Amino acid sequence: MYDVFITKASTYLPNEPVSNDEMESYLGLVNNTPSKARALILRNNKITTRYYALDKNGESTHSNAQITAKAVEGLFDENFKKEDLKLLSVGTTSPDQIQPSHASMVHGELNIGRSIEINTATGLCNSGMNALNYGFLSIKAGVQETAVCAGSEKMSSWMTADKFDHEAENLKLLEERPIIAFKREFLRWMLSDGAGAFLLQNKPRENEISLKIDWIDFYSYAHEIEACMYSGCEKQEDGSLKSWADYPSDEWLKQSIFALKQDTKILDKYILVKGAESLRASFDKHQLDPESVDHVLAHISSGYFKEGLKEEFANVGLDFPWEKWFYNLSEIGNIGAGSIFVAVEQLMNSGKLKKGEKILLCVPESGRFAYSCSLLTVV
Repeated sequence: MYDVFITKASTYLPNEPVSNDEMESYLGLVNNTPSKARALILRNNKITTRYYALDKNGESTHSNAQITAKAVEGLFDENFKKEDLKLLSVGTTSPDQIQPSHASMVHGELNIGRSIEINTATGLCNSGMNALNYGFLSIKAGVQETAVCAGSEKMSSWMTADKFDHEAENLKLLEERPIIAFKREFLRWMLSDGAGAFLLQNKPRENEISLKIDWIDFYSYAHEIEACMYSGCEKQEDGSLKSWADYPSDEWLKQSIFALKQDTKILDKYILVKGAESLRASFDKHQLDPESVDHVLAHISSGYFKEGLKEEFANVGLDFPWEKWFYNLSEIGNIGAGSIFVAVEQLMNSGKLKKGEKILLCVPESGRFAYSCSLLTVV
């Protein structure tokens, strides 16, 4: 078994930062009416700027595949050239199409000129960590000597007003208030576009910071809890999901079937406590002393969860002082599967890391409550 190191990290955030006041200029007004929920959601999530692969007409400036390719291209240098790429493993919540796979499309954008091994991890926020794990295990087993892993999102196009206008019009016809459901609107003000990429190798780089991947763990609680975040379906009274394929096509627009939705009631109930439970399990499994951790990078969807997450960790004996936590949510927004990649890249290139330090990564996924965590060592 080989050791595995992150030897370089790269980030791509499209266009210029978008302020809170500018958001509806890009996403548009549903039913030509300013959102009443926007101010409350933004106050709670504490995000001040984010990035959109859109212009102010709501037109795309980049696809998800292009965003991801640009992050990957940032890894190429004199030590790792484009022709050295043999394995590409990517994860996203928001591929540009149902098929072909996201990795296929990114491979096409890279113009490598030859075949490579590809892997696409799908799902929600954990898809980026799943993609990382595929590269990690491939190198550890000796199948590959290098791998490029990336996490990305392009959610902005999912959130433009035209995706919800039909639902608002349908509510008018039913003599209801033409206001889209909170479970749909909630995420319009939470999500951001961007990508991060890692170069994984079986040796660290000389005279540069590398991060050894000690382990990566995953936990799913789908056997206990119903779906919380979902798309391409509608939640039924019994908590089950009815697929888009089982709806008449005219209902797809009337009910915004393809919109990403969040059941905020069960989100609050489970997201933090299950995160703490899973992390405690990993610390016990690896006999890890919390005092040995120097940096905590925890992906959170909203600043609303920041204090609560620290408290829940402390409740299971993982009381990390605030000076160990690293957050960038307020500046870049919630990039879903790409968030942890961007956070690691920023910390790795900050000049603050010292050899021997331990970095803890924590990523929750509220889809049906799944979690991942990883420990890195600075070498």
